[in-house]
Amino acid sequence: MPATSSRLPRRALALPLCAACLLAAGHAGAASASTDIIAGQRIESVTIKNPDAKACVVFENGSRGTIDSWDKVIDPLRASASIFAYNRPGYGNSQKSATPRDGATVVEELRRMLKEKGLAPPYILVGHSLGGLYMQLFARRYPAEVGALVLVDALYPGEIRKPEEFPLLTRGAKRLFFSATVNDEIDLIHRTGEQVMALAPLEDTPVVELINRPTGALTMPMDFGVANHSKEAAALIENMYPKATRIILDSDHQMHKESPTEVVDAIKGVIAMLPSKK
Repeated sequence: MPATSSRLPRRALALPLCAACLLAAGHAGAASASTDIIAGQRIESVTIKNPDAKACVVFENGSRGTIDSWDKVIDPLRASASIFAYNRPGYGNSQKSATPRDGATVVEELRRMLKEKGLAPPYILVGHSLGGLYMQLFARRYPAEVGALVLVDALYPGEIRKPEEFPLLTRGAKRLFFSATVNDEIDLIHRTGEQVMALAPLEDTPVVELINRPTGALTMPMDFGVANHSKEAAALIENMYPKATRIILDSDHQMHKESPTEVVDAIKGVIAMLPSKK
């Protein structure tokens, strides 16, 4: 039975503009990653092809996240699925792109990469934070290609305000501390949410939501004025995936690093639900 909960207050700091991000170290390359030309761009990725697998698990990073953050999740899945994880353009060793950094562009670039790598559907889309918003758009645009959607403390449409509504101090801080690519992504989060909501909702695609709800006494919620706390946003998010399986964890926002076993189990669970490969 899926657990019921309100999503908006679940995180101590689950937004792209977070204190952890401001203090976080830069990219550290994953040991198994390689850099090559994919769909005309220099992209750093991890590609594991498993001919007997029922699906390909596709990972999408959060804001400022890199592929090495999935190491504890990828390793236990090697025998269960084909795998693709990558750094979006402008991250790690991936070439910065001149294309817009909205979700529609990210999804189309990712889909071209998967095809060029010879990784066929069904895809198990796994997205953390901002990457979860991108994966929701992918799933709605191409539902026939998606076997399941796994959201790892994801962002949702309407959760972030328009960039012009950010406090002046926040706008200045993100320009100072974040790269141009990250700034462009953050400024287009609201638009990406609108792109998601413009498409038909998911009907038959299994959805698993891993939701962080820390219980520590020192947990202090902060969002730097970027979160939309309206009742309308809360209702929209709460009812986004009424059939989803919700897994509530006492973790932190980087739950794929803090609680990798639970993330792996969620992915293996949806893989098991898929029909056997013919």
